[in-house]
Amino acid sequence: MYMYGHGMNGWGYAFMALGTLGFWTLVAIAAVALVRRRPAAGPHVPGPSPQQLLASGSRAARSDDDEYYRGLGTLEQGEPPHKTR
Repeated sequence: MYMYGHGMNGWGYAFMALGTLGFWTLVAIAAVALVRRRPAAGPHVPGPSPQQLLASGSRAARSDDDEYYRGLGTLEQGEPPHKTR
């Protein structure tokens, strides 16, 4: 037995479709937000500067002051070193 007037009409189906579309849109937005929110790799700890590396570990810093200062000047000017030999 059918009861006319108590079921969904065209507007009911339209609102149901819009509600379903809105729900799945919100689910997709939440999923994208969760994927993009990655935990940070940790605090950035800067390494030693090029000048500190030159002073601490280079052969030039331990043996020859002229070679050390030549390398330091190259770092400050940004020019490639010139071969003198």
